[in-house]
Amino acid sequence: MTFLIVEDEYLILDFVCTEIKDVGLEALGATSADEALRVLDANPGITALVTDINMPGSMDGLQLAAEVRKRWPTIKIVVTSGRRRPSVLELPRGAAFVPKPFFPQQIIDAVQGSHIAR
Repeated sequence: MTFLIVEDEYLILDFVCTEIKDVGLEALGATSADEALRVLDANPGITALVTDINMPGSMDGLQLAAEVRKRWPTIKIVVTSGRRRPSVLELPRGAAFVPKPFFPQQIIDAVQGSHIAR
């Protein structure tokens, strides 16, 4: 399983990527939605997207999640935020929301299906 973590706070990005790698999974990072789309285009093996809502660039995390659902419908999506809690209707079909602060294991659990929104 390969995760793409999209987070503009470098310390959070580095921490989550390191923790995911420490349990034997792959993790790539991006600091904006624009960068995330480039990483997704270049890495067809990505199976999970974890994105913060509030990010700089041309789109926020919810817009990125919607675009990923449209272009890569099999990628599992987890949306995070410490500032707001989106409604289920704001999330793409099958996406999960995990509020900040979170433990990386919560992200892994959400991707593996134990907390996926319906």
